[in-house]
Amino acid sequence: MNKIIQRIKNAKHIVVISHVNPDADSICSASAMYTYLLQEHKKVSWFCKTKKIDSKLSFIPWFEKIRDSFPSSADLAISLDCGDIKRLGVEVECNLINIDHHASNTNFAAFNLVDHNAMSTTMVLFDLFKTNGIKINKKIATALYGGLLDDSNGFMDEKVDGTIFAVVKELIECGAEHNVCNKFIMKSVSLAALRLKAIMFKNMRLEAGARIAIFCVSDEDMKSTGAVGQDCESPLEESLYLPHVEVAMLLKQNSDFTLKGSIRCNSGVNASKIASNFGGGGHASRAGFNINSVVQIEDVQKEVLNLIKKEM
Repeated sequence: MNKIIQRIKNAKHIVVISHVNPDADSICSASAMYTYLLQEHKKVSWFCKTKKIDSKLSFIPWFEKIRDSFPSSADLAISLDCGDIKRLGVEVECNLINIDHHASNTNFAAFNLVDHNAMSTTMVLFDLFKTNGIKINKKIATALYGGLLDDSNGFMDEKVDGTIFAVVKELIECGAEHNVCNKFIMKSVSLAALRLKAIMFKNMRLEAGARIAIFCVSDEDMKSTGAVGQDCESPLEESLYLPHVEVAMLLKQNSDFTLKGSIRCNSGVNASKIASNFGGGGHASRAGFNINSVVQIEDVQKEVLNLIKKEM
C-alpha cells in the first residue's frame, strides 16, 4: 500500500493545508484531498492562513470549510501545492506530508510526494488516486479539473499534450463540472479587478524592444480599486499576447511595503530560475517570489529586469 495512504489510514484527525495567498491549484487539490478523507470517514479540517481568499474559487467543493486557525488536536497534516515551509503559514508540530509539483524546497516534510513533471498538484493527486484504486467522485473530479485548468492556463500551456486531455476526458466522465470551472476560474471577474487592470495597462512599460512587459502596482493602486492580489494576475498573463512580448514581470507593493513578484514567460526564459534568485520558485513559464523587507521598488525592478535580459 502507498505510504501516504497508509499514514492517512493510521491518522485520527487530519488537516489539509492550502498555502498562503492560495491559487486555484492549491485550493482545488486541498478540496480533492478533503473529499477523499471524508470518504475514508476521517475527522478532517482545512487550514489556510489567508483570511480573504479569491471569491471566484468559492464554488469549489467544501470551500466554506476553510479556517484560518490550525486545530491543536491534529495528528497528521497534508500540505497541498505549498512547495516551501514558508508557504504553510503556520508551524506544524504534528506529522506532515507534502504533495506538490514545484521544483522547490520540499525538505520540510516528513514525507514528500513531488512530481516536478506534473502540470499541477491536482495532477499529482489524480495519479495518486488512480494508482491506489481510489474512486474519483463528482466533487473530487470537479476539484481536480479546476486545478488542472488553472495551472495549464486554460490548457494553453506549451506542456499540454494528449495525456492531459485524456485525464480531462476521464474527469468529465467522473462528473467534473467543467462548465462551472471554466466560467469561474477562466472568466469570472470583479469590478475591482477591471479597475485595477485599467491602471496596470496604463502604467505598463515595455523594455528590450517590447519583448518585456513591466508592471508595478502600488499599495495605493490596490486600495483605490478595492482589488485583491490575485487580480494582478490576469493583466500579467494577457500582456504575453501583445506583439513581441515574451516575458511579463510584476512587482506588487504590499500594505507593509514589502513586495510580491511574479514572472510569466512564453519563450525560452526560465521564470523559476529568475525567481529563485529571490528565494522564490515555480514553473519555467510561471513563477513568483516575495521580498520580505522594505526596499525601493525601482531597485528590485532593475535587478529583475537585468536577470531577464541575461536569460534572453
